[in-house]
Amino acid sequence: MTVRPSAARRCGAVGAAGAAALLLAGLTVPARADTGYAAPTITLSADHLSGAVEGSGDPTVTADVEQAGVPAGFLRLQVVSSSNPAVAAVDDVRQERTPEGDRRLTVRARAQGYTDLTLRVTGRGGRTATAVLSYAASARTAAPATRYLTGSSDASAAVDVGGNYALVADDESNVLRLYDRSRSGAPVRTWDLGPALGVKKEADIEAAARVGDTVYWTGSLGNNKDGKYKAERNTVFTTRITGSGATTEVTFTAAYKGLREDLVAWDGANGNRYGFAAGTAAGEVPKQIDGFNVEGLEFAPGSTTTAYLGFRAPLAPAVPGGKALLVPVTNFDKVLSSGAKAVFGPGIELDLGGLAVRDIRKNAANQYLILAGSWAADDNSDPYALYQWDGIPGHAPRKRADLPTGDPGGWEAIVSVPDLRVPGARVQLITDNGAADLYGDGTEAKDLTHPEWKKSRSAWFALGPIRGGHR
Repeated sequence: MTVRPSAARRCGAVGAAGAAALLLAGLTVPARADTGYAAPTITLSADHLSGAVEGSGDPTVTADVEQAGVPAGFLRLQVVSSSNPAVAAVDDVRQERTPEGDRRLTVRARAQGYTDLTLRVTGRGGRTATAVLSYAASARTAAPATRYLTGSSDASAAVDVGGNYALVADDESNVLRLYDRSRSGAPVRTWDLGPALGVKKEADIEAAARVGDTVYWTGSLGNNKDGKYKAERNTVFTTRITGSGATTEVTFTAAYKGLREDLVAWDGANGNRYGFAAGTAAGEVPKQIDGFNVEGLEFAPGSTTTAYLGFRAPLAPAVPGGKALLVPVTNFDKVLSSGAKAVFGPGIELDLGGLAVRDIRKNAANQYLILAGSWAADDNSDPYALYQWDGIPGHAPRKRADLPTGDPGGWEAIVSVPDLRVPGARVQLITDNGAADLYGDGTEAKDLTHPEWKKSRSAWFALGPIRGGHR
C-alpha cells in the first residue's frame, strides 16, 4: 500500500515500517499529538463568576491557555456545554484576546440562576484539556448605570480616592477594598485591618469621612442584631492614604474604643433627651425607632475638628415621623490622635420626612448630601431619598431625589458629592446586598460560599430640582 504524504508525516514517531504495518492491518496511525505534544492546559483567573440579566460591564474572567512549544495564538478555546442553558447557553459566552495572548471571557445572562460552563482548549496534535467555570446570574435591575463590586455583598461606606477609584468598607469584615468606580469586578487591592485594630470579629464599619490624607471610620457603636454588646463595634479609627487611584496605599494609624460610652454619658447629662442609655441596654436591638445605631460621619463646614455623627436610630423624638439626628463631636481629631474623651455640641435634628441618616457626605464647597432611609431592619423596600443640606444647624435639608427600592439591597453609601448647583448633577451610590437573595435560591448574599458571587450594586443617579427647605 502506498502511504500518502500527509499520513507519512504523521507516522514519523512510530517509524515508516511500523506505520506501514499498521495501515495494512487496517488500524489508525497514532497522531503525533499522542507522542509528540504535551497536553494543553487552561488556567482560569477565577473558577467562579457572577453577572446580571441585561447587565452592563459585567465582571470577566481570564483564561490562560498553554501548550509546551506551541504559541498561545494557535490554541483553540471553546465553550462546549452549559449545565443550565436557560441561565446562560454556550453561545452566550464571548471571548477576546488579551495583549498577552490570554482569552478574556464575558457571559451574557439569560435568566437568574446558576450554570456550570465547560471550557475546552484544543492544541496541536488534537490534544485537549477542559475546565469548568461556575457562573451565577442575578436578576435584571431597574437602577440606571448599574455596576457590581464583587468580593463582598455588604458595602457600608465609601471614600473617593481619585482617578475614578473608591475605597469601600463593609459591615461584615474589617477589610477595606479598592475598586474601579466605572467597572464591575473584584477589588484591585484589599487591606485587612483586623490585626491592627486588635479584633477578630467585625467592627461593623458603617461610615467614613476624609480630611486630607486621613480617613476617619466608625463602627455602628450599637448592639448586634441579637441585642448583645460587642466591643468590636464600639470602635472608631483612622487610616492614612498615600497615592491615589489604582496606586492608593492604606496605612492604619489610630483607634478609639470609648465613643459609645461618651455618647451615653453626654446624653445622660442632658436629661436623656435621645434615650442613648436605653438604646444601648442589654437586649435592645439597634435597628428600632428608639435604638442606637450610627451610620453616618462627616465633618462640619470648613472644619477639620468637628465631625457630625449621623444616627440611623433613634429618631428624635423616637416616634413615626420623628426627625433624623446628628450629634457633633467637636474634638473628633483629638479623640483619634490622642485618645481624648469626646466633647459634643447640641444635637442637630433634621426633617427627612420620617427617615433616618444612612450616609452623609460633603464636597469641597461644603455642599452636603444626606442619604436618608428607614431605621428598620427590613428596609430593602422602605423609602430612600437624597437630601441636600448646607451643614448649618437650624437650616433645613431639601429633597433632591427619591430612590428606587424594587431591586435587592438597601442604599448605603455615597461615594462623592458633585457640584449641587449644576442641573442634573449625578451621584454614585452603593448598596448593602447582604440580606438579598441575588440568585433566586433563598440564600442571602452574605452567606454565599464563593466571594466572586458576593456583590454590592453601584449606580448613578441624576439629582432633581430642589424641593422645599432653607436656601
